[in-house]
Amino acid sequence: MSQYRTFTANDAVEFARQYGQLADPQALVSADEIGDGNLNLVFKIRDRAGVSRVIVKQALPYVRCVGESWPLTLDRARIEAETLLIHGTLCPRHTVRVLHHDPVLAVMVQEDLSDHHIWRNELIKGHYYPLAVGQLAEYLAQTLFHTSDFYQAAQAKKAEVSRFTNPELCQITEDLFFTDPYHDHERNQFDDALLPQVTALRKDPALKLAVAGLKHRFLSKAEALLHGDIHSGSIFVGEGRLKAIDAEFGFYGPIGFDVGTALGNLLLNYCGLPGLLGPREAAAGREQRLQDVRELWLIFADRFLALCQQRSRDATLAMPGYAEQFLQQVWQDAVGYCGTELIRRTIGLAHVADLDSSADPEMRAECQSSALTLGRVLIVNAAQIEHVDALLARIRQHG
Repeated sequence: MSQYRTFTANDAVEFARQYGQLADPQALVSADEIGDGNLNLVFKIRDRAGVSRVIVKQALPYVRCVGESWPLTLDRARIEAETLLIHGTLCPRHTVRVLHHDPVLAVMVQEDLSDHHIWRNELIKGHYYPLAVGQLAEYLAQTLFHTSDFYQAAQAKKAEVSRFTNPELCQITEDLFFTDPYHDHERNQFDDALLPQVTALRKDPALKLAVAGLKHRFLSKAEALLHGDIHSGSIFVGEGRLKAIDAEFGFYGPIGFDVGTALGNLLLNYCGLPGLLGPREAAAGREQRLQDVRELWLIFADRFLALCQQRSRDATLAMPGYAEQFLQQVWQDAVGYCGTELIRRTIGLAHVADLDSSADPEMRAECQSSALTLGRVLIVNAAQIEHVDALLARIRQHG
């Protein structure tokens, strides 16, 4: 920490000149701080023509959206950079490229993605990228398979689990997903109109029992190197392109958590669209989100299974039929974690624009209520929702 300093715009420019891998580093002359997330500083580094050329990202020693009263480890910058570097090796087409990282300064230089768009913003506008879901499924399959026991040697994986132990960031996930929403906590945020439903959730023993199981599996299942926060705001898209960013929550955890978080963000948009678009556009968008949910799971499962059949290195785990059995457990985990994402994004600390952007208070409350209802249904009934078409039936019934 002694050599750490918080970057100014000028610091970011100088760092990018040194490590941005540009043919003419002195062409970089200015920086705009654009970080709108909860944790970090993010600078766009521009050339003399005002064109953004690279990104400089620095971790702060506290939670940015709360302040210095919530200190936070700088080691998360190392974990993020190393997670992205590994994922970039396994799936370079769909992982943001890391050009340099400095663990002492907690700084990383990344490729500029100004020709892409944040996927959440595009979903909110009703813009459809037909290849995005399949590309996300490919990213998840490649990164999760190749860091799992199916592929990694047991001793090597155990060492990696230790290297990617991420206790402070995992604690945030554990609190925000599995604890805060189900108690009266100061970090929770929701409109008064939701109070009766929130109170009912907090008094629901079946729900809280199922959440306890999901939290326990999150704590104990070191199945693969997760992104750890793969929501639609941490994904950039363009025509035929998709890149995952922001992996500071990376750690070895249950594969269903990454898959469930991705599914949950599609369903957050599904719940929020009636408050964002006109009736006809919203109905079409909601139907497309359901097809996206189906496609995401089916492509992920197909690719993961194919990788198991073609590349598994553990003779025992390569036993015919075992990968299918394993994927069924991943599916049930994913359904449950999908539900926790819906609930925590509605009443917890970190909300999403899909639900909060409606200008009509009554419609906004209706969309948020729908997300809470659907989240509970998925968590409580995950074991009975045996396949993706059964999931879609539940969503149509309750969403």
